[in-house]
Amino acid sequence: MQMKKIRVLLVKPRGFCAGVARAVEAVDSLLDHVRPHVYALHEIVHNRTLVADFERRGVIFVSSISSIPRGAVAVFSAHGVSPAARREAARRELRVLDCTCPLVAKVHAEARRYQESGYRIVLLGREGHDEVEGVWGEAPGRITLVSTPEQASNLRFEPGDKVAYLVQTTWTPDEARSIVEILRRRAPQIEGPAKNDICYATQNRQNALRAVAREADVVLVAGSANSCNSSNLAAVARAEGSVSYLLDDAGCLDSSWFDGVATVAITSGASVPETVVSGMVAWLHARFSVTVEERVMAMESVYFTACNACLKPVVEPRK
Repeated sequence: MQMKKIRVLLVKPRGFCAGVARAVEAVDSLLDHVRPHVYALHEIVHNRTLVADFERRGVIFVSSISSIPRGAVAVFSAHGVSPAARREAARRELRVLDCTCPLVAKVHAEARRYQESGYRIVLLGREGHDEVEGVWGEAPGRITLVSTPEQASNLRFEPGDKVAYLVQTTWTPDEARSIVEILRRRAPQIEGPAKNDICYATQNRQNALRAVAREADVVLVAGSANSCNSSNLAAVARAEGSVSYLLDDAGCLDSSWFDGVATVAITSGASVPETVVSGMVAWLHARFSVTVEERVMAMESVYFTACNACLKPVVEPRK
């Protein structure tokens, strides 16, 4: 029996951004030096495959600093943490490897600058997201979180208010733009960051998928549900009229998804290892006659200096 033919379009750029690559490299190095356990405040990145792998290798993920034994080795995730978490880590004498993405650190710095200048800050982002909670902690009395246009429309400003906005780095540019437009109508004096807060990788992956999605009957987005940038990629595909599935790995694939399907596009969020994508392609090869085309829509050359410069004081116990 002849196998069904499917064309697979591999969308590029996809996968690790510079911030995730930096964090993963740092934790890999840390695990070469520290036994038996390394503690991580929240998931290092929002990807179940990576988290499960690190757990197998001795990383214990916790939701609060108080769960980490005094003096232990701890990792701050790429999403950043609040000043309160840093103070608590110091009180508990933790040896900390800080893997905060430099782009997230920039948003923290902007929040501090606006707070020190007496601004009321509107933070655009997803409620409960680790990055949002960390930024909110920089100025909890001055920051208002806005997640929808409706929430932005309900805000009240006075003409003399000093108002600024910040944006979660992994939001969609279109989503942020629509809310900023509402804020500008309600507070024409509102200020924003000198440069766009939204991560270059988030923008590049969305733009690349948007350019390819309409050629595909089905779009597969490799990524975890708690990853904002991955779930936003699935939303981009739907907005372009494609059927899209957000899935952790090839084990989630279903043959029925490909009934009547001739072309499949595959991309992955900024915290997803390439092995997940190759596993999905292998799954398709095992069931269909597959031809693969790489669609390179942009080249990325961003690299962040490794945070392993802080590794020595972390891995050497205090005397």
